[in-house]
Amino acid sequence: MNSQVEDIRVDFVTGSRKIGNFCWASILLSGALGFSTVGFSSYSQKDLIPFLSAEQILFIPQGLVMFFYGIAGSFISLYLWFTIWWNVGSGYNRFDKRKGIFSLFRWGFPGKNRRILIQFYIEDIQAIRMEVQEGFFSRRVLYIKMKSQQNIPLSRIEEYSTLEEMETKAAELARFSKLSIEGI
Repeated sequence: MNSQVEDIRVDFVTGSRKIGNFCWASILLSGALGFSTVGFSSYSQKDLIPFLSAEQILFIPQGLVMFFYGIAGSFISLYLWFTIWWNVGSGYNRFDKRKGIFSLFRWGFPGKNRRILIQFYIEDIQAIRMEVQEGFFSRRVLYIKMKSQQNIPLSRIEEYSTLEEMETKAAELARFSKLSIEGI
């Protein structure tokens, strides 16, 4: 999604609030609860899961390991849920031709540096760069190539589903900011 006025263009970037993250966090949480329940069931020798007898699993070593996996999975799931809650990685890319400034804003983790705002002069930008790697783990990323510094990513790795979509986005940015396109 983007918004464009005559001299200002704002491209919004989605963060961690994606369907895939919700699914992974839910799967991890349910698996972690299952492992913890099996571990606790083997410790207490009570059948907490109807189809699994507590006597079949010894607490040491199987029950203890299952309980450990449950705790580890719970922490990973909690991390994902907090990342989704705080919407880490969301923000916008703003091109302002009037002021001649490109602004990159992202939300980070809570703390002193939660708001990440980086600004550059548009005249310091050399080109819009596209990086494409096809294959099983395909990668399609748009970058801003700076004259004197490293490339700055404008999009996530999985943002563009097709090459045509990525080329269209790069062409729009290049046309608006009067820059060339590199890559492909």
